[in-house]
Amino acid sequence: MEPREVVVSVRRPAPRDGRLRLAGRVLLRRLLVAVPLLLVVSGVVFLLGAASPFDPVYQYYGTRIFTAAEADVARTRAELGLDDSVWHQYGDWLGGVLGGDWGTSRSFGQPVADVVAERLPWTLLLAGTGLTLAVLIALALGVVSAWRQGGWIDRLTVSLAHALEGVPTFLLGLGAIAVFAVAMPLLPAGGVSDAAGGTGAASTVRHLALPALVLAIAQLPWLILTLRQQLLVGLADDHVTSARSRGLPERTVVVRHGLPVALLPFVTTVGTRLPELVTGVVLVEEVFSWPGVAGAMVKAGLNVDFPLLVALTLLATTAVLAGNLCADLAVLLIDPRASADG
Repeated sequence: MEPREVVVSVRRPAPRDGRLRLAGRVLLRRLLVAVPLLLVVSGVVFLLGAASPFDPVYQYYGTRIFTAAEADVARTRAELGLDDSVWHQYGDWLGGVLGGDWGTSRSFGQPVADVVAERLPWTLLLAGTGLTLAVLIALALGVVSAWRQGGWIDRLTVSLAHALEGVPTFLLGLGAIAVFAVAMPLLPAGGVSDAAGGTGAASTVRHLALPALVLAIAQLPWLILTLRQQLLVGLADDHVTSARSRGLPERTVVVRHGLPVALLPFVTTVGTRLPELVTGVVLVEEVFSWPGVAGAMVKAGLNVDFPLLVALTLLATTAVLAGNLCADLAVLLIDPRASADG
């Protein structure tokens, strides 16, 4: 008896389904890496704080330390847990975090969760606006520069991008204040509300405009140069040459055939610039007196405020990890040739 031939029909997943699965694998891998990484970062912050020459109890008392009784200072040290070893303090903090308690900030005298909740929305507003402006301006200038390669717009854009690469963010902020808030008082120099007490949406937008623009300009050089270079490479591909030979308008060739190829490395560059964006937000907030987490981070560092300092450091680390993850997921979903291992 001859064996019967069994035909098994296997349905190949649609390309979009395959990319979604790859995205899920990438997300799982990053989560598995993020947890131990955040633990290491938190431990390092505690170790650095322990090695700091600043004594938290002196920062806690301020000038009152010179008149405080030794018994009171000793009792305060015991209440704050400063006499315990750094690992004991870290263990207490970690146990509290696992229980949902991030501790109390010594600098602000309130729960860490409340400090972050009050300041984080302002930082997200500034960072989100600055990054959006940077991406939109880079797309416009990068495409025009590559499209009109060698023209005056291209030469001017490339020259300014290279010139801005070496300018510190805080110097850009001070220059913007000198020009647009002092020499030509068009925009406020800092804060989020007018001296008269205006706190509406219009007032917030006016105060947001200058710091967001400075933050965007600080990120622009790398985004513009990357998009321009990749678009020039894309416009030299065979499929673009074929599109031109079919008589398609040049605008269609650039936007529909060349730009999609250049967007993938551009998205990757946006992701790799996120650590610089976090640093830039800190500097911009300090220059423009923006009430975000930057001021709290500086104050926590000076006061050796372990609970707040660790929370803000972990927040910045999480922002970088999440941004890089979003960039990689965007590449996986956009480019069918991408793989989870790439």
